[in-house]
Amino acid sequence: MVFVLLCNMWVVMTTRSQSYFSVKKLPTNEVGLVLGTSKATSDGKENLFFKYRMEAAARLFNEGKVKYLILSGNNDSKYYNEPLDMQKAIMALGVPRSAMQLDYAGYRTFDSVIRCKGIFNEDNITIVSQDFQNARALYIAKNEGINAVAFAAQDVPAGYSVRTLVREYLARPKAVLDVHFYRPPTLPHNKMR
Repeated sequence: MVFVLLCNMWVVMTTRSQSYFSVKKLPTNEVGLVLGTSKATSDGKENLFFKYRMEAAARLFNEGKVKYLILSGNNDSKYYNEPLDMQKAIMALGVPRSAMQLDYAGYRTFDSVIRCKGIFNEDNITIVSQDFQNARALYIAKNEGINAVAFAAQDVPAGYSVRTLVREYLARPKAVLDVHFYRPPTLPHNKMR
């Protein structure tokens, strides 16, 4: 329990200066990395994490804070395709298809960040997600030699998804172990299933 607590404190404290909530204060980068999530909740309702994240990505593009977006998410079957869902949602918000690259093998935050550099050759990026996930993504980026900042998408109402917050609390120690000890392999392919 102490290890989990210390990892959470360490990840948040060491990345705080790279996290932005204001578009005006956010530095400009060529590429934004949008971290994937399901477009719907398990009961079929609209997922607010997804909605607010796509709105944030489109806003950064439309306000000139990024020129291109890498949409990285899970595509573990032909019936579930986060990157394609993300692309459709962001196009509906005025971003052209030509400004987006789909990463079909972003199964975890670790994969998405590592692949941004290893597969897409980008090492100066703006990460787009909710603040709780941004801290972990920034920690991974920092330790992998990626110059990253993060923009926090609108947060969901309090109590909206306690399970997601608990999962994140446990995911941060896993990120520390992945970066410093486990070094899990990432998938080299980028094919839609």
